Formats: sequence, C-alpha cells, structure tokens
Amino acid sequence: MKAIKKSAKLAHVLYDIRGPIMDAAKQMEEEGQKIIKLNIGNLAPFGFDAPEEVQQDMIRHLPASAGYSDSKGIFAARKAVMHYTQQQGIAGVTLEDIYLGNGASELIAMATNALLDDGDELLLPAPDYPLWTAVTSLSGGKPVHYLCDEANQWMPDLDDIRAKITPRTKGIVVINPNNPTGVVYSDALLKGLVEIAREHELVLLADEVYDKVLYDGTRHTALASLSTDVLTLTFNSLSKSYRSCGYRAGWMVVSGDKRAASDYIEGLNMLANMKLCSNVPGQWAIQTALGGYQSINELVGPGGRLRRQRDLAYDLITSIPGVSCVKPQAALYMFPRLDPKVYPIADDRQFFLELLKETRVMLVQGTGFNYPDQQHFRIVFLPHEDDLREAIARIERFLARYRQRHA
Repeated sequence: MKAIKKSAKLAHVLYDIRGPIMDAAKQMEEEGQKIIKLNIGNLAPFGFDAPEEVQQDMIRHLPASAGYSDSKGIFAARKAVMHYTQQQGIAGVTLEDIYLGNGASELIAMATNALLDDGDELLLPAPDYPLWTAVTSLSGGKPVHYLCDEANQWMPDLDDIRAKITPRTKGIVVINPNNPTGVVYSDALLKGLVEIAREHELVLLADEVYDKVLYDGTRHTALASLSTDVLTLTFNSLSKSYRSCGYRAGWMVVSGDKRAASDYIEGLNMLANMKLCSNVPGQWAIQTALGGYQSINELVGPGGRLRRQRDLAYDLITSIPGVSCVKPQAALYMFPRLDPKVYPIADDRQFFLELLKETRVMLVQGTGFNYPDQQHFRIVFLPHEDDLREAIARIERFLARYRQRHA
C-alpha cells in the first residue's frame, strides 16, 4: 500500500513540551508507574482552581451559549478587554480592535497566517515558547531566532536582533513575561525593541500571557503602551492568571499605527470569520475575571503558594553541584543550566528521556524551546511542596550518578 505521509509543512515543526518524552511518560503510566510532571504549565491538576465567581458566571450563561457569537467575540468580553487595555495605558483601542479566540494559541496562529507569505521571516526569541516557531513554519514563514543573554538576566540582545533583520523580515515576537525563563523585561529594553520595529517598519507581536503572575514586587509594562506609532498585536488569556487553561479563553488586541495595515486587518477579519467564533462559554468568563477580585495576587505575594514553590524549587535546584539558574521574576517556570564541564551532554532529549526512565520525573529539554545548546531545561514549579522536594531530590540523585560516570 502507498504510505500516507504527514504534510511536508510539518518537517520543521517542534513541540517537545508534548513530545517524545511525554509519549514515554504515558507508556510508563500505562504500566502503573507514577510520574511527577514538571513539564507543562497546566494548573488544574495541581489544585489551582479557577476563581469561583468565574465558574458561576459561565454556568449562569450556559443557556445563552448554544449559538455562535460574533466572530470577534461577545460584546461584554471585548468591552472588558478594552477596559483592561486602558488600565495598561494602551491608547486608541476600540471594540473592533479586539479578537477573542480559543486561548491565545489560536490567535497566535491566526496572526501569523495572516501576516506571512512563503519565505517571509519572523524574529523569535531563543529560548522561545515553541508554539511561535511552529506556527511561523506552518504559515510558510522562516523562524529566525534572536538570542536572549543568560549572562544579562535573559534579556534579548538588541544588536543580535538588528543583525538578523533582512528585507524578508516582517515582525518581532516579544514574550514578556518570558516563558521559559520567567524574566520580565525592563522599560528601557522594551523601548529599544520598539525603536528597532519603528526603524525597519516591522510588526510587534507581544505575548503577555503571564502579565499578572509577578513576584517580588516586579512591575510589568505592556509593550503596546510604548509602541503607539508601531503596529502591535498583544496576546493574552485567562489560562494562567485565572487558572483557566481548559476554558480556552484568550484575546488579541491590535493597536498602534494601523494606517498602513488595512489589508492585514482585512486578513485577520477573514480568518476570524472562517473560524466562526471561539467557544462561547469561555468568553463569558472574561468579563468576570478581568473585572473581579484578582486572586492571583494572593498566590504570587509573600507567603502565597506560587511564590513559596518558586522559592523552594529555585533553592533546591541551584544547590545541586554544577547547576545554575537565573531566578524567575514571573510566570510558572525556570530555565536552569547544567555546567557542560560537569555534565557533558551530547543529546539533551536523550538525556532527559533517561532521567525520566530512571527517576519518573518529566522535564523538557532546552532544545525543545529552540535554544541552541544541550545544557538547559525547563522546570515547572506547580506541584505541591512535598512533590517538588521529592522530584528535585530524584533529579539530584540522577545528576550525582551522571557526574560519577563522567568524572
């Protein structure tokens, strides 16, 4: 029989957060083994519940949610997003500039599909959230990764960005707060990014999903509040700040100078119409979440569960010989480094597959985030403290054995 093969468009698509290591973990679970999962920022399995008032509002509106909504989303939710942009200092946003989607992920794919022709380039951070690289490739574009400098608290290297701009470059993706490193960018750096986009007439695409998950008094500045003369698309959702991953409620805001973007916006509207609408029950959660009590502040503040678990995971992982880490200011992750002199690693995917099999702890290797070395990995610090202690103790024992074998 003639083999039915996957599309060639998938040849350069990578999403190792749910990749071969997870497949191996599923097989182990089917065999009865219990896996501690430090691989994905899915809050619900770890006891982080969506705010009760958000749940109740969705339930109350279910009878009115059986039909399609406007392709951009229901009025109440888009108006709540509009008010949120005003709080952030983003000027000139109207209801027509707001698109609701099944999480930010769907809207990221929609935005890149509307923007990129075959061979067009999009500048992406390294490390990145790998969805961005994947959808750039699927859109026919070429992902070009600019380096974030670990020695400079993982800040993007503006000179590296400038050096990688070509006539085919269409935009710059900015993930802030950053996944996977957990850092928050300074206003000075954000202004530098805006200056580059202005000079080269590039679109800014700002992934700000973790803008409320901030520690130690860290302040987040919305990129669009600084880019009033540059076309900017901002992506956000309820998934993380409101512990509502499964509700698939996200939004995209178009702001800045839209005068030359009428054709692109027509493309966005066309794709929004083609998807009919995002799931309506999740849309009803947006107004209540954005306008209600911000319980995330308790989780990230002093004594809050996320703050405690971040501190614990950081202290434990950096106490292991040969392991260093920039302490995250935000989000649910950290991105430690294994000293190559202590841990010589030829294939980081294979390394963390071996770690999974020996320890029953699941992590994602750094190359899964399009980072060009074999020495990094991402830790999710969502499990309860006892589970975190157990997981990192198993990692420590595995690394101790590895050091002995390669001494």
